[in-house]
Amino acid sequence: MKSILQELYNGDLCPVAQILTKNTAYREIGRRIADGMDEWKKRLTEEEFKQLQNLIDLRVQTIEMDLAASFEHGFKLGASLIMEVMSEQ
Repeated sequence: MKSILQELYNGDLCPVAQILTKNTAYREIGRRIADGMDEWKKRLTEEEFKQLQNLIDLRVQTIEMDLAASFEHGFKLGASLIMEVMSEQ
């Protein structure tokens, strides 16, 4: 079994690809979003719907940035906690 450091070095570990929510509402919300997008696609012209999709894509990009910052903050906090605990021995 490879160590976590070996997996990171070899590019075998991708934390973002392993995140799976345990929230039971996730699928229902995803279905509601898909249904809502279908409704908007029917109501808008093709160009208007593309503009809506572009706006949503921009929002997703900001969410991805927030997630990356949260991951980094949590990782640093965890590492700091370990350092503090180990330094008190």
